[in-house]
Amino acid sequence: MINSLTLGSQSFPVNIIQGPLAGISCAPFRRLTWEYSKPAFSCTEMISCKTLLRYSRSNHRFIAKSSQEGPVCFQLSANNPQELAEATKRVTDCGADLIDLNCGCPVKKIRSRGAGSSLLMNPPQLYHFIYAMKQNTHLPVSIKIRVDGHSNDKFNRDIANVVSDAGADFLTVHGRHWTEHYETSCNHEQIQFFVEALNIPVIGNGDIACVESLKKMFATGCAGVMIARAGMGQPWLIAKLIAEIRQEQFIMPSVREIGKVFVTHTQELADLLMSEKFAVIQARKFARYYARGLANRADFCQEINHCDSLDALKLICLQYFTED
Repeated sequence: MINSLTLGSQSFPVNIIQGPLAGISCAPFRRLTWEYSKPAFSCTEMISCKTLLRYSRSNHRFIAKSSQEGPVCFQLSANNPQELAEATKRVTDCGADLIDLNCGCPVKKIRSRGAGSSLLMNPPQLYHFIYAMKQNTHLPVSIKIRVDGHSNDKFNRDIANVVSDAGADFLTVHGRHWTEHYETSCNHEQIQFFVEALNIPVIGNGDIACVESLKKMFATGCAGVMIARAGMGQPWLIAKLIAEIRQEQFIMPSVREIGKVFVTHTQELADLLMSEKFAVIQARKFARYYARGLANRADFCQEINHCDSLDALKLICLQYFTED
């Protein structure tokens, strides 16, 4: 199951990917994932082409790369092929290793602008988006989609045809319809449809958090898998899964080390944002994931939610992330 992965002109030693996470997967998160797991590559947060083309200092977080991270896939959000073409050039120049178009975001605000999963409703138009990317970069190009699921939107076959005709180098498929929430199980059968319908690599995504779920996804025949939410607060997860699949020993970080990783994540975020205040506010959003193994998780999160400095955050972590 764990094999090398070739996507267009790029080859990777493993076929597990860390996916995009809104508000999370900027450079500090990706660098930690690379340090602990060495995935094939990691994805940026979804980046609006309009935001990217109006680049300002405040947008730096979206395109910044760490010199200590591995390959990066820049994920773009677009509702205009011309803007997508320019943004594709921009991220190519910024050091992207691969480029992806988000066609799966279910958020109402994104869909109402004609981006995200709304692109799946107009396959002929989507062709022009993919073509615009291919014409403006030498890098591997993909789109990340959702399936038609249990809806009446029967678009899977049309999307497969468009992806093939437009020349995408690979496809990432999240096994839910855009109206389906996480309580709806991932639809592995529809991921398998794309695997069988296409002659390019398909990356399966959805509900992967343990060896059993990883095996179930690989059973679709997909060339690789993408882990997203499960990677939050445990940048070693991909390394752990690879070790378990290979029946190799994996030593989990100690409770104390997990606390230190949370602090490091927040400190590097402060450096990236050039604001300790904003970094601590952002840390409140991912503190609960680092604390998933704490018996007093709720108390820890409550204290982090009232913390307003990096020094205070460090003291709270020293108090809670202690060995038994």
